[in-house]
Amino acid sequence: MHNLTLHQLQFLRLLSSISATSPPNHHHIDPLLTTLSQAILHKSNPLQISLRKLLPSLKPSHIIHLINTNPHSLTPTALFSFFKWLSTQPPFRHTIQSYFTMINFLSAHQMPVQAESLLRFVVAQKGKHSAASVFQAFVETEGTKRNDFVFSALINCYVDTGFVSDAIQLIRSAKDRNFRVSFESCGRVLECLMKMNSNAAAWGFYLEVLGCGYPPNIYIFNNLMHKFVKEGRVNDAQKVFDEMSRWGVRPSLVSFNTLLNGYCKSGRLNEGFRLKKVMVENGLVPDVFTYSALIDGLCKGGRLGDAYQLFDEMCKRGLHPNGVIFTTLINGLCRNAKVDLAMQMYGRMLIRGVKADLITFNTLVNGLCKSGRITEARNLVDEMTREGLKPDKITYTSLLDGCCKEGKLHLALEVKEKMVSEGIELDNVASTAHISGLCREGLVIDAEKALREMRKSGLKPDAATYTMVIDGFCKKGDVKTGFHLLKEMRRDGVIPGVITYNVLMMGLCKLGQMKNANRLLQSMIDLGVVPDDITYNILLEGHCKYGDPELFERLRSEKGLVYDYASYISLVEGSTKHHHKSP
Repeated sequence: MHNLTLHQLQFLRLLSSISATSPPNHHHIDPLLTTLSQAILHKSNPLQISLRKLLPSLKPSHIIHLINTNPHSLTPTALFSFFKWLSTQPPFRHTIQSYFTMINFLSAHQMPVQAESLLRFVVAQKGKHSAASVFQAFVETEGTKRNDFVFSALINCYVDTGFVSDAIQLIRSAKDRNFRVSFESCGRVLECLMKMNSNAAAWGFYLEVLGCGYPPNIYIFNNLMHKFVKEGRVNDAQKVFDEMSRWGVRPSLVSFNTLLNGYCKSGRLNEGFRLKKVMVENGLVPDVFTYSALIDGLCKGGRLGDAYQLFDEMCKRGLHPNGVIFTTLINGLCRNAKVDLAMQMYGRMLIRGVKADLITFNTLVNGLCKSGRITEARNLVDEMTREGLKPDKITYTSLLDGCCKEGKLHLALEVKEKMVSEGIELDNVASTAHISGLCREGLVIDAEKALREMRKSGLKPDAATYTMVIDGFCKKGDVKTGFHLLKEMRRDGVIPGVITYNVLMMGLCKLGQMKNANRLLQSMIDLGVVPDDITYNILLEGHCKYGDPELFERLRSEKGLVYDYASYISLVEGSTKHHHKSP
């Protein structure tokens, strides 16, 4: 007795007090379980205080034993409350096995919400890449390996937490142990993979679960094909298509159309037409989507005659072309500068009672503007407005660009003011088009002002936009402003290229400032901008124009043959030395 610790003496006294006041128990019940049960039943009893003193000696194995045997038939709610309370009492710490024991107990007593809350806690605590160790603990815990609900809920917890690879690992581990995995859990993992656009992983996983008896579903096959097509992986979409028949699934019209659309978008029209033939052989009738995909592919490939022929075939089969098909043809015609035919197609569209949408109108407006037919484009915008459609940024940008290219700057200004009044901000494309038009008309002051407005509104002009304005000033003989803009351009983090320097070089040479031109050439090289043959030709032209005509006749004969700095310097210096030696 003298060797007993203080905690052990207290525990013995506690047991004797229980045996003196409680009815006799069966001899095989662990006295500790009785103590714990009494403490749980009598929360306000001094036993609770005594129990705190025993916490240092209490082990998770005691709790597992209590939950599994529950000798005093404690209610599940009381036992769960005690389990949670115990987790807040240091130094005691539950193990993963004690958690799984309680989870299994709650599941067996129809308390799924509480069981899932503990599972979520376990997954959160163990974190990513923990599936192997958690599964091991799961199978080693008494009762859990027979509990399908707990295992399915565990997979769902990993999925909900975003640890999908762990969920897959759990399913694979279960398969290796011949455990049953619910189809619902497999479906959740598959759905999650597809939502994450992990399409290759989704396809691989789908094949795995199909091999385990998961029922094949045409919707999943079609969805996976669609995702592969969207990624441009048509060969993978074809593999999915080919697997369908292996699993007893007959490809539907959607299946064929999805793959056919993929082939057409990737420019593999022969494969698309081959698939159309197979579709018919399988007793399926091509629909509007089938023709739409093929017509779109033909238009993008510049095969407008074939596109028209297919369009007529579709109409003869009694199919009614929709707005998408008409717009596809109109777009193809406009891109190939056949604007008259595009307008005729628009007329056929109206005759058939198909309403044009914003995309159709914008396609036509852009086509007309590119052809310089600004008046017709403006009339079409008015028609569009009457139809209840509101012109957007694309509409106005097309008009603005067209007006500027045709030199109709007063109309361009009207379009710009209309955009502002409509609350449509000019983007880089519209602003650059406006600046380009002003430069083309020689209105460089206005162009510079537009450039500053562009910067002020938060847009960043590119090197080409800056170069247009610099070129405008240089052509006016104002090279100084050109260099000022070059500095501003660099300050804005826009790197000038060889074209920008050539523009400035031309300005200097036109003014006969050959020394400055040579300095600019050296500056280009120091900054890592490689001069091209145009650079050297501009310089040689300047030397020929502003030097002694007889002296620089040699330079004129060398124009177009100088390709690097060394040969240029050698040529110029050689001519100068020759001049000094002349009598």
